[in-house]
Amino acid sequence: MAKKRTTKKTTTSRAKTANAADRDVLTDRKIIALADDVAKRAFAGAEPRIEIPTRSRSNTNWNKKRGILEMGDNASERQLFNLNQAKQFMQTCLHASSVKELIAADKTLSLRGMFYKGLHTVAGTKEKTFAEQTESDGVLEDLEVALSSLREELHIFAKKAGTMVGNITLIDSGDEINCRKMGSGGYAIPSIVEPDVIQFGKCEAKFILHCEKNTVWSRFNEDRFWEKHNCILTEGGGQPPRGVRRMLRRLHDELKLPVICLLDCDPWGHYIYSVIKQGSISLAFESERLAIPDARFLGIRSKDYKACGLSDDVQIALTDNDIKRAKEIAAYPWFEGKKHWQKEIKIMLDSGFKMEVESLITKDISYVTETYVPERLKTKDWLD
Repeated sequence: MAKKRTTKKTTTSRAKTANAADRDVLTDRKIIALADDVAKRAFAGAEPRIEIPTRSRSNTNWNKKRGILEMGDNASERQLFNLNQAKQFMQTCLHASSVKELIAADKTLSLRGMFYKGLHTVAGTKEKTFAEQTESDGVLEDLEVALSSLREELHIFAKKAGTMVGNITLIDSGDEINCRKMGSGGYAIPSIVEPDVIQFGKCEAKFILHCEKNTVWSRFNEDRFWEKHNCILTEGGGQPPRGVRRMLRRLHDELKLPVICLLDCDPWGHYIYSVIKQGSISLAFESERLAIPDARFLGIRSKDYKACGLSDDVQIALTDNDIKRAKEIAAYPWFEGKKHWQKEIKIMLDSGFKMEVESLITKDISYVTETYVPERLKTKDWLD
């Protein structure tokens, strides 16, 4: 575990504003460059197009040395005069224009807000610019990779879907947040957690325990686990959103806090750990700021069914999709060469069932907080 560490607030509001301004200037220049390229092609009699890096598994590389997924060099062209691509071309330009407006106004919008901002009927037709929000969200992700800019740099935020409590003080947009006094609900981790928005104040925590679900997190918070074991508790509502992952990465990098994950014993829990540790295929271009190669998987584990003396009642039969997914995860390059992970997945497949962290409640309401996790931490019984 990391040594006791205390940090002081050294970033002034003036410095924050300068950092944000520099970031906005850079993003604005990228949008102008994209627009200039389209205009130059049009005036030169060439077909206007936008190059979009490919977000797919085939264009994702595993950097074993760094322990993260990285985006490859493959890209596709979005052409104006191609009937199959014209709508997406115009949608991309439309969202780029909206982002430029947000930067100029120094305001932010949600993903839903961006959908409505760009929503209208094309003049002279009955065609709407976007059929639904998922279509808008996909174009925004394409715009991110095209500009090599994170969503936060485009002044766009997503719905809050993570919670935090523990021995740390934050400064959020100038307001001091004492995470030791957040009651039963905790501090809602925002979508944008960059240094110009959130700074770290006093921190006594020695590590971070990340729970998969709010139900498990609530048990730890109610039992004051973070106080007894001097840590920070976080949860991400299943697969953690980017704001939570970015917060974990910043806490790990800047305060040197180990990240330990308490997730379900199923392919979904294993995948969540993979995303936290190595990054995701669809967001490989963000791994540099999101992935935590040193993250550890504490449990729940396949061996716990016998080791903890659990009853048959906690068994949840694996579906065909679970089995397929588990085999895919086992074949990931970052898991393929790790014997302990191959054994973990094999035991689960051989048993034919999966388990949730909540299954430990069958032992005792607070078994997970008072026995299971403390013992695992003490013996450093985890997977990496």
